[in-house]
Amino acid sequence: MNVPGITTRHVEVNGIRMRILEAGRGPLVVLLHGFPELGYSYRHQVTALAEAGYHAVAPDLRGYGGTDVPTEPDAYVQPRLAGDVIQLIQTLGAVDAVVVGHDWGSPLAANVALFRPDLVRGVALLSVPYTPRGDTDMLSNLEALLGPHNYQSYFQSDAAQRELEADPRRTMLASLVGVSGDRRQGTGLASAEQGWLAMMGEVPDTLPDWLSEQDVDVYATEFAHTGFYGALSWYRVSRTNWELLAPWHRAPLLQPALFIGGDRDPVLGWPAMREWAVEGQRKVVPNLTRAEILPGCGHWIQQERPGEVNELLLEFLARPEVAPA
Repeated sequence: MNVPGITTRHVEVNGIRMRILEAGRGPLVVLLHGFPELGYSYRHQVTALAEAGYHAVAPDLRGYGGTDVPTEPDAYVQPRLAGDVIQLIQTLGAVDAVVVGHDWGSPLAANVALFRPDLVRGVALLSVPYTPRGDTDMLSNLEALLGPHNYQSYFQSDAAQRELEADPRRTMLASLVGVSGDRRQGTGLASAEQGWLAMMGEVPDTLPDWLSEQDVDVYATEFAHTGFYGALSWYRVSRTNWELLAPWHRAPLLQPALFIGGDRDPVLGWPAMREWAVEGQRKVVPNLTRAEILPGCGHWIQQERPGEVNELLLEFLARPEVAPA
């Protein structure tokens, strides 16, 4: 993986070997990707943050890309994933950091902040707003909302792994376009009874402007090498996560925070979820500085709208309550 202006190397953290993309010197900003992505998804942010005077680091998270893929299922529970990020901050020699998370990286960023508030100055959440641990686990909530054939229930199955691994390039192309602001049909959260690719819908002959053939090749090559076991394992421990997070039941996220969503993102496809993202989460994120919904933007926020995301991140990082002392 060769990205101009970005260095790639490996570090040892929490018993695993982790690949990181990094650039710049200054206050540390750690950028956590989601499913099915890589640290590469933050390529536009790493360079922009470095140019602005920050040390920007985007790891391939546990189970992805150039980072180890443990085979034991409980290796992917949130406390272990958070431990990776916490030790990464420490390994990089930083006193603290701002943590940015997209998709699965969003709850992970929030958990890092909950577990180690002394290490996190601020949190930026992309696509997925903060929702504290409630009275039931996320998978049960989705089954009640979307039925037994929802996408997260599907991701528990061996059939999902077989489907995604059959043709990694097709999987990545369908996923990246299917829930983007350029998608042709649906919200991307319809029934997965016929599989993930059927839910993503038809892929256009021409790629959207924000996505290049090279980008698709990077993702396809990495997932052809690692497979999807690690990525899907994040979903397969959903109920275990709920049990392990009992000490943080209904815990507020107290650090200064930023939220960025897209108005075509299926995560915000329900009016209630959109309302929660903009106003509701202020009840549990009392220091939410801004909640911005980008028009015409889908799920892959930092890739679809890098200029606007970079501007919002830099504005957030410059706030007195977020800037290092």
